[in-house]
Amino acid sequence: MSTTQLAQAANEARGLAMDAIHACNSGHLGLPLGSAEIGAVLFGESMRYCPDAPKWLNRDRFILSAGHGSMFIYSWLHLSGFAVSREDVKNFRQLHSITPGHPEFRETPGVEATTGPLGQGVGNAVGYALSGKRAAAHFNTADHTIFDQHIFALMGDGCLQEGVAKESIAFAGHNGLDNLILIYDSNDVTLDAMAVVSQSEDAEAYFISQNWDAVTIDGHDLAAIAAALEKAKANDNGRPKVIIAKTIIGKGIPEVAGSAKGHGEGGAKFVDAARAGLGLPADEHFYVSPETQAFFAAKTAASKQIFAAWQANYDAWAKANPALADELTNGLANAVPTDLSEQVPAFAADYNDATRSAGGTILNAIAKAMPQIITGSADLYGSTKNYLKDGGDFSKANPLGRNIWFGIREHAMGAICNGIAYDGIFRPSGATFLVFADYLRGSIRLAALAGLPVTYIFTHDSIGVGEDGPTHQPVETVSGLRVIPNLDVIRPGDAEETAGAFVTAMRRTDGPTALILTRQAIPLMNELSVETRREGVFKGGYIAKKESAALTTILLACGSELQHAMAAAAELGAGVRVVSMPCFELFDRQSAEYRESILPAACTKRIAIEAGVTGLWWKYVGTQGKVLGIDRFGMSAPGNTAMQELGMTKDHVIAAAK
Repeated sequence: MSTTQLAQAANEARGLAMDAIHACNSGHLGLPLGSAEIGAVLFGESMRYCPDAPKWLNRDRFILSAGHGSMFIYSWLHLSGFAVSREDVKNFRQLHSITPGHPEFRETPGVEATTGPLGQGVGNAVGYALSGKRAAAHFNTADHTIFDQHIFALMGDGCLQEGVAKESIAFAGHNGLDNLILIYDSNDVTLDAMAVVSQSEDAEAYFISQNWDAVTIDGHDLAAIAAALEKAKANDNGRPKVIIAKTIIGKGIPEVAGSAKGHGEGGAKFVDAARAGLGLPADEHFYVSPETQAFFAAKTAASKQIFAAWQANYDAWAKANPALADELTNGLANAVPTDLSEQVPAFAADYNDATRSAGGTILNAIAKAMPQIITGSADLYGSTKNYLKDGGDFSKANPLGRNIWFGIREHAMGAICNGIAYDGIFRPSGATFLVFADYLRGSIRLAALAGLPVTYIFTHDSIGVGEDGPTHQPVETVSGLRVIPNLDVIRPGDAEETAGAFVTAMRRTDGPTALILTRQAIPLMNELSVETRREGVFKGGYIAKKESAALTTILLACGSELQHAMAAAAELGAGVRVVSMPCFELFDRQSAEYRESILPAACTKRIAIEAGVTGLWWKYVGTQGKVLGIDRFGMSAPGNTAMQELGMTKDHVIAAAK
């Protein structure tokens, strides 16, 4: 290691951050300046990566959890040879640039995760580490090691204060994810004030209590950083690692360094003097010296050789293990069997159970056809029914397990599932009661933003929960999920629609899907074929009962209320059509011609029924229609009683139609 060269690179990274943030008068200087030496050692020495193959399967992953410090990662990606040019750095935070305000997945080569809200990146890194552990256990053989990467994440004081990080840290320690190395940029500052105002935690003792290895170092001592990282990489002792790096926020700008003012762009007005103090030329901004360019060019050349050797090893492994190679290729491609729906057996005509129970049967059938599927639950497998019966449990002792026991950690479950999906080898799903969806809403939103194929299995979907009462009856939650862009929300109306919902979720590769399932039994709609129900879900909405005379009335419903619309139509007469609408988002993506065939504009007498808030249904029923719903909280009573009391019945549909 040349400490002189790394020190020079660190100061030039500081200069890039100063210039970019000064140019747009927006951004966060504190972390890029305070952690510059950490970046120099990570990208200059400790991490294994190849800029020419940014998605190399066995690369080390780096996640910036403190995403507001985005110029840290953009500077180091530029310096180390990724496809982030000087012009890209100059266009920091500008329209259509690949250097947005917070790092975004797929926007920038080398960015591994969309980390906006603090703490999310810690959970994402844990997901990456879980994926890496399972990939090594599943795909490595006695003759060929194709996975042995490390997961690095950089977080700050704000990340550690967030509950999602604490949940994820506990999970990682319990499950022995010793391929995870967390670097804590401990500068004792938060945005508003010095950290002492809001925290008094002994970080090292905390991590040790969570079954982590912990060490505290000077975050500006290049040799100490390098030694700590090498020790962490070498020690596969069943404990994740944290390096608590004591740093000075905004280091390099004396006017704000070490203070809360150094967090944001407040120091930008002092950058000319600061650049001079760092030895950077006054007449050239966004400066990278020939020496630094040569240093990273040599590292890139060496990385190409390492990558080529790995590729040769991979090719030999693939030739010796064609079935495993096909499985890995299919997982990375998000491949789904074309006959997946046919691989889920039809339910018996007398089946009468909750859609959560049907979902468990369906998921187990799908998992046999798609070995990349793994699933977890927030301490509710017995209720959410998504346990893979022959899958084994993921743990320190068994990283091959397909069932993940998240514990009562809904938010971490969401962030960890995102990390698994970012890695792209396995297809994750997580389950809990629908009413707790808000505990992982931040992670769901980021999955939708980043286009991750995560599946959420939410059960106990309405006031049908019954005696647990209004705290557990999610009247508003389905609509709350439906308003998240790029999230498909599917609420099936019987077991066969549930099969269609699961298959639809697996087929979707450009965003997440939330499956909304009942606790209570609902009947099969045997008057419709299996294919009609499953394929109807694929389009989001379909005709469940067609009128046998001139169309006069359309009844719309989904979930457990579909049965009431069907029963009401039988009594209302030949001119009544029932439309099952399990997924608004899928229906809205269909052609105008298809949507008109299901909901013809000429028929304005429309009634919708759903055991939840009514607001979103009006776009389908129009100003002359009616919506039967529940615009209040529920009540503690048996589920059927609550449904009757709040108008979720056939008779109420008939009365509304008449």
